[in-house]
Amino acid sequence: MSKQSVFPKTIYVVQHVAFEDLGSLEDLFYQLGYRVRYFEAGVDALEPAFLHAGLTIILGGPIGVYETEEYPFLQIEIDLLKQRLASDLPTIGICLGAQMIAYALNAKVYAGPQKEIGWSTLLLNETEDNPLAPLANTPVLHWHGHTFDLPAGATLLASSTLYKNQAFSLGKNILALQFHLEVAGDSFEPWLVGHTCELKQAKLSINQLRADHEQYADELEQQCALVLQNFLNGLEQTVNK
Repeated sequence: MSKQSVFPKTIYVVQHVAFEDLGSLEDLFYQLGYRVRYFEAGVDALEPAFLHAGLTIILGGPIGVYETEEYPFLQIEIDLLKQRLASDLPTIGICLGAQMIAYALNAKVYAGPQKEIGWSTLLLNETEDNPLAPLANTPVLHWHGHTFDLPAGATLLASSTLYKNQAFSLGKNILALQFHLEVAGDSFEPWLVGHTCELKQAKLSINQLRADHEQYADELEQQCALVLQNFLNGLEQTVNK
């Protein structure tokens, strides 16, 4: 039984800022025969995305999961996400999305020791069938200042020198990634524009980030495709049991 016959043909995506989209993942899904539908958090009704029987992806953003008074839609997302995770529906969270998954699983989310912005390799956990194995020697993009405790029952997949909990899975269907594996080689400039205040406050070199992206993004795109295939293969295994 193929993935295309098992899973709905549309990937639902919850987006928090316009320039943080699916990146290279979008083309990969199209190549595999899927469609992509975006939901804009704070604007669109999110129930269809979180009740979707197929794969839902929650993307990043510059706000924190605990800022529900300032951004009430976050509480709606978290409540819907709790239901989704309890049903073990296929879910990927990236950056803010990963923090939301941890928070919905009753793990603590909090500010880290310092911002982690830039390209570096991961420290992969030697767990069986780690879907992130293709990233063993590939620099990925980090862009966050928050972290989370590992939720109960979750498997730690990756760490960095600054943040222990960079990625975890819960069973085969739930994947949380603190880092950005989705950033595409041809769409990084909007990140630099959108985050210019943060970058200048942190006294980081925009030119250096751009140069690192030019050096590493193409390789990341190639390995990202293998990570996605590993995850989809795991979904197929849970359905075929």
